[in-house]
Amino acid sequence: MPKYIVRFGAMRELGVMSTRQDATYRRGAEVVVRSPRGMEIGQVLCEATEAALQQMERYASGTVWREATPDDARQMSKILDQRLPRIEVCERLVAELQLPMKLVDVEQLLGGERIIVYYVSEERIDFRELVKRLAAEFQTRVEMHQIGVRDEAKLLADYGDCGKPVCCNTHLMVMPPVSMKMAKLQKATLDPSKISGRCGRLKCCLRYEFDTYEELHEQLPAVGTYVVTPQGRCRVVGQEILSQHLLVETEDHRRLLIEASEVLSRIASKKRSEHPE
Repeated sequence: MPKYIVRFGAMRELGVMSTRQDATYRRGAEVVVRSPRGMEIGQVLCEATEAALQQMERYASGTVWREATPDDARQMSKILDQRLPRIEVCERLVAELQLPMKLVDVEQLLGGERIIVYYVSEERIDFRELVKRLAAEFQTRVEMHQIGVRDEAKLLADYGDCGKPVCCNTHLMVMPPVSMKMAKLQKATLDPSKISGRCGRLKCCLRYEFDTYEELHEQLPAVGTYVVTPQGRCRVVGQEILSQHLLVETEDHRRLLIEASEVLSRIASKKRSEHPE
């Protein structure tokens, strides 16, 4: 039976789903799947080939039951209409119970057998009374799911500074580690308001080109290195990593921008700086 990679749920999880009776589906098809959470709507991304699976670090298993129908779309529309009232109920109960948490979102599955409450909290919380009262309100099973600030952006954020939908809500399945080293190496502004995403953390896109920057950086003489060029003996005082240019200072204190290929030899070098100046 063919298998497909399907994206499903508010957190846009990935699943490798088998099919029933050798059914086939086109890319982008809206389908009804049985995931580990229950019945829900998913979107077919591609066939689960060996090459595709090698690109995935983790995924859920499940079954594609059938292509979604207009009735399924109407049911999901009703569920979405109930989302805000359910959030209001959750917020009211959280306030009454004085729980130290921030409610982020409420998700109901297509089959109605489960409601998932997403929240952010820095403390360990006893949810027994809250879950009991929510289950009585909604007449279904309630599951509490703690998330981080990046996941909060994944649920709620819309567009980034680039004008495009935020990466965490489109194609990123795993949040990549991002550090200030990456921003410094790419000579991005270090103003937190400029390099922070909707989640308040460093932008994920700083990670995308870091490996290329690091590789190109290693090919250049480090800042402080003395090199021989057609202009004579010079000291490297700056680097233009992508264009592979060097800012050098000559012995008569002139500063020149030269191509890295103009370096004839390196005379001496100090320990390579972790970050270019």
